Amino acid sequence: MALAAAALVPAPATDTDATTGDEPHYLLTARALAERGTLDLAGAYDQQPRPFHRDPLTPQGRPLADGRLVAPHDPLLPAMLALPMAAGGWLAAKATMAVLAGALGAALVWVATARLGVAPWPAAAVMAVLGASAPLAVYGAQVYPELPAALALTVGLGAVTGAPRPHTHAVAVAAVVALPWLSVKYAAVAAVLAACELVRLRRRGGWAGVGIVGAVLALAGVAYIAAHVAWYGGMTAYAAGSFFAEHGGQLSVVGTQPDFVGRSARLLGLLVDADFGLAAWQPAWLLALPAVGALARPGQAPAAAPAGVAPRTVVLGVLAVGWLMATFVAATMHGWWFPGRHAVVVLPAAALALAWWAQRTRAALAVTVATGAAGVAVLAWLAVVTAVGDAALAVDLHDTTNPATRAWRALLPNYRVGDAGTWIRHGVWTLAAVAALALGWHRRAGRGAHQGSPPRPPAGAC
Repeated sequence: MALAAAALVPAPATDTDATTGDEPHYLLTARALAERGTLDLAGAYDQQPRPFHRDPLTPQGRPLADGRLVAPHDPLLPAMLALPMAAGGWLAAKATMAVLAGALGAALVWVATARLGVAPWPAAAVMAVLGASAPLAVYGAQVYPELPAALALTVGLGAVTGAPRPHTHAVAVAAVVALPWLSVKYAAVAAVLAACELVRLRRRGGWAGVGIVGAVLALAGVAYIAAHVAWYGGMTAYAAGSFFAEHGGQLSVVGTQPDFVGRSARLLGLLVDADFGLAAWQPAWLLALPAVGALARPGQAPAAAPAGVAPRTVVLGVLAVGWLMATFVAATMHGWWFPGRHAVVVLPAAALALAWWAQRTRAALAVTVATGAAGVAVLAWLAVVTAVGDAALAVDLHDTTNPATRAWRALLPNYRVGDAGTWIRHGVWTLAAVAALALGWHRRAGRGAHQGSPPRPPAGAC
């Protein structure tokens, strides 16, 4: 995963700039933290050289009452990139993202084997093809909080399904606290992890542990709000944004006139949209449907250890909540970014479900690896065409000259067009998705499956 992400580090985001969208604002904040120890970007937009974005850059923030100008983004990602930015500039910052991508890949293999009982070879094979393709590899080369959030979620998931020891509780709490500091939009997913951790504590030893961890999380929440009010002028980073101030406040991040009924099409569109769907760039994500169906069936996945929370509960819980957030809370799934952005944080859960499902039969594993390899080939094509200047990752990649990709995407609904053909395809893919979920639910593991040994929990494990 790290190598695939590293191959995209030099790839331009637009025809003229190495970064675009929110990326340059994160990098400017990282540079301000490294050089001056502040989030204040007053004067930073006029500062040169700025090799990562040479074109004029409009501030996303508004001047606050004390004269500061702060980008409306949570501070943990810039803080993580401050030292790399100081040491090696924007390329070092992006290389750090690639290292985090490698850590995510390793963490996914470990959680799959240790918590879901997947054999090492199937776990490594599935995570390799998913991690070396879009969107995980792409967000391992771009400066957005999605990839670090996916890593935090994976670590937290591994912790809350592990043995109830002090270090697993500490790691779980750290993951829960870190997610909203990467972005407040991850608070709902963090809440799922927090709920699982509290259930684990309650089952293990009564209410004392629940009270202690609950108090720690409550204090962390108070600290988050207090810091944001002091730094951003409101309870979230969005309070500092000029757009949000002009359109009714922080809640306008959901949209100024949200159409929640219309957004329901994203339940499927996040997966199969011809431009921004996951399957358009890595068709193996379609196999997450039968995987989720199989994992949802009681008695199929590894059971919870004594007094623990079942891994399937955590995997399906975070995946469902994250998918609903991307469907109904995100203002749009189409934007100035690489496809799949809003789903990246919970893709580790989908990847774990897929790895567990794929190892059940040789046929499932072969189909997963072969389909995933097609997605790796798509990413390789993107790496080449961006390297030679024929495409950019955030602008014209939808006009790819890859004939196989173009033919495949022609079969998918394009929700930005919204014509009759779109809705016919939508109907067909809806039926296919329901059938895939049902197939996964009804089919049991066949003979010859690459079954790993279910994890053997120590006494008192969760």
